[in-house]
Amino acid sequence: MTKDQKVVAIQEIKDLLQDAKVVYVADLDGLNAAKSSDFRRQAFKQNIKVKVVKNTLLQKAMEQIEGVDYSEMFQTFKGNSALMIAETANAPAKLIKDFRKKEEKPALKSAFVQETFYVGDNNLEMLANIKSREEMIGEIIGLLQSPIQRVVSALQNKPETVEAKAEEAAPAAEEAPATETPETPAAEGEAPAAE
Repeated sequence: MTKDQKVVAIQEIKDLLQDAKVVYVADLDGLNAAKSSDFRRQAFKQNIKVKVVKNTLLQKAMEQIEGVDYSEMFQTFKGNSALMIAETANAPAKLIKDFRKKEEKPALKSAFVQETFYVGDNNLEMLANIKSREEMIGEIIGLLQSPIQRVVSALQNKPETVEAKAEEAAPAAEEAPATETPETPAAEGEAPAAE
């Protein structure tokens, strides 16, 4: 790789990392071309960018990113590395975990998620269980809506309950005059017969 090619490759990596909030580095070594393509396809469907990178170029690109010190991840840059960038914190971890149900790889090398570094494959389960920002907001909204929904439901059901009680009382009132009505004509019928 020429010096110019390295500069271009570093710039491409920097462009990926520039505003990234979720950065994973995984080991795809051992996946054949078909399995690697399948992994990339699944990542694309989940809006995860995957780029196989040279470790030295990745490190140089990370060193040039302002605002984040990625140095904790550098120790894991050995062997084959794939950079994974996503919007959702747990998406790459879930993808790796699901893919490993059938395969031994990919393995998690390190990750930068929610301003925290995770080093080693032993963190994969924890990362997969991290709630995304959207999931947390959804849960909070659900918790806030729950009491409101109960009140609204109670208010909506209350008129129905009052109407139901009124309907139950109305047939009873209608039945009472109906039983009295046959007696009244009989009483009227008796009176003229007496004359």
